[in-house]
Amino acid sequence: MGRGYIVENMVEKYLSSLQAPDSTGTSCVTGLLIGQSTSQRDLVALAVRTPQRNTDGQGSPSINRRAWISLDHLDVEWVTEHARQVSRMLPGGLSILGVFLVTVPELSKEAQNILRQLIFAVDKHISKGRLWSLTNEDVTEKVALHICTETRKTVCRTFDIRDPKSSAKPADWKYQLGVCTSWQVLTCSVGLDLLIPVLDMRVLPQDMEKCMKEGLKIWAKQIEVGLCLINGKILADETEIVAGQKKNAKPVQQTFQAQILIPMAEPPSVQTSTVLVKMCSGSLSLKGMVHCRAYLQSNKSRVKDAAKVIKRDIINTVSSRVEMFLEDLLMEGVDNGSVEQVLPRRVFASLPGMTLCVCDYMFPDECLSDVSDRLKELLDWDMPEDSIDTSQEAIIVLRKNIPIKSDMLKSNGLFPSIDTID
Repeated sequence: MGRGYIVENMVEKYLSSLQAPDSTGTSCVTGLLIGQSTSQRDLVALAVRTPQRNTDGQGSPSINRRAWISLDHLDVEWVTEHARQVSRMLPGGLSILGVFLVTVPELSKEAQNILRQLIFAVDKHISKGRLWSLTNEDVTEKVALHICTETRKTVCRTFDIRDPKSSAKPADWKYQLGVCTSWQVLTCSVGLDLLIPVLDMRVLPQDMEKCMKEGLKIWAKQIEVGLCLINGKILADETEIVAGQKKNAKPVQQTFQAQILIPMAEPPSVQTSTVLVKMCSGSLSLKGMVHCRAYLQSNKSRVKDAAKVIKRDIINTVSSRVEMFLEDLLMEGVDNGSVEQVLPRRVFASLPGMTLCVCDYMFPDECLSDVSDRLKELLDWDMPEDSIDTSQEAIIVLRKNIPIKSDMLKSNGLFPSIDTID
């Protein structure tokens, strides 16, 4: 038997509510499966459908007729972009485990080939900007779930993303109540003071993007090899973070405070034997504090599991905000001289009926309604504004002609500044 998937009951209700054809006449519904992978099994906490893409007009009748008899019309690029944006909303420990496809019976034969295509396309798109490295313990099997609209029969298979030629393997898909009620929480606040040289400002922002990613890769390696303290203590890697738990005791959610100590010397993987001197036309400074959060489902999770998920959340949240900053540069550009810009702050929203939170990034000119609308669009969940927690990171206000002082680092927030050299 293949991998086992323990699925939250609310996921079953959500998937049962999806119909194809839907109100737009589309013959299939695609979406993402979100949860946590462990060596023994995967836990599925959430399913989210791919939002409809805004297009002008309804398309020609011939195209609409073809949609009923084929999945060739499926917009793979749109599905992968949705996955990329959703992955930004997931705190440490949660990830996209795979994809689902709801079709009419006539398209069942095509479904597995389409699911395979989506699995590999989604993983490639998400991992493209990843700054941390997979380990030998990471699960590389992704789930592909097909649901028939008439019979509601589900077919669950997995594909190994390490092997582009991998064949589908059967998997066990089982619904269970209370999967998301007792996850352990790790929190961490990390200070940043990074100075990244920019080699050539004349061809912004593409070259600057390359320089920034190279600089962040070095920092990410330092985080990966850093020492993780749990509640201020150094614990052995194999130690269970919930110690002294009685056998068959009811799981209770606990919160642990993590700290990451970065070594003063560079890790061997980034050390160089020679010094290279290059001309720089500018630099990018990244300063501030970020709030990080990660979840672990099992009470038997080890210290090294906790360290891995919180470190990856640290790297992901900084990387995501820098990506958003670069996306703004692509649209607006940067003038010569010094530029300072506040990056979006991280906010959290509790998922209904769960002890889990998702996150979003709120720009200075946005309000809670913008965040609520975005969560609805990308996660297909109604998030009341009063359920959105904006208290974890404070707002940084940059005032003109006033230098940035070191005491600004005490606030939770993050901003980059760009300096050019004439």
